[in-house]
Formats: sequence, structure tokens, C-alpha cells
Amino acid sequence: MRVDKKEVKMMKFQIMPPKPGTCPECAVKHPPEYPHHAHSLFYQYKFYGEHGRWPTWVDAMAHCSDEIKDATMDVLKKKGVKVNA
Repeated sequence: MRVDKKEVKMMKFQIMPPKPGTCPECAVKHPPEYPHHAHSLFYQYKFYGEHGRWPTWVDAMAHCSDEIKDATMDVLKKKGVKVNA
């Protein structure tokens, strides 16, 4: 199916604020020292809006201690998730 460029209409949208009691960055309930949920749509679009690119797990745990980063990397590796540092 071919889409004529004249037919394409850009639309703006807004996301709802995170639910009270959840992380203001990713809208998931987690301790502040833990990584953001990199697959949260809220986090992905918020990050994209601020940085002009999609987030990675490295971005999601940038604020974490080295111990938390190492533990997160171990869990992701066990689940078969490849993380580019």
C-alpha cells in the first residue's frame, strides 16, 4: 500500500502524567535507586521528547549506583537481553 505524502497528516499528542506514587520518569512503581523501566511507553516518549532519541537500558540505569547497574546487567543478560554500553 502506497501512501501519498499529501495524505499524511502530522498529529500532536500528549501523554497523561504518571499515576501518583509512581516514578515521575517512567510511571512505574520502583525504589528511586532502581533503574527506570526502559520499556515503559511513558519513559520512552518522555525520554524521546527530551533527547530526540529512544532510550536504552543504559539510559534507564544511568542514575543508579555501580552495584545496581551490575545487578541489573546480570538480570538482563540472564533474560537474553543484549545491552550495548
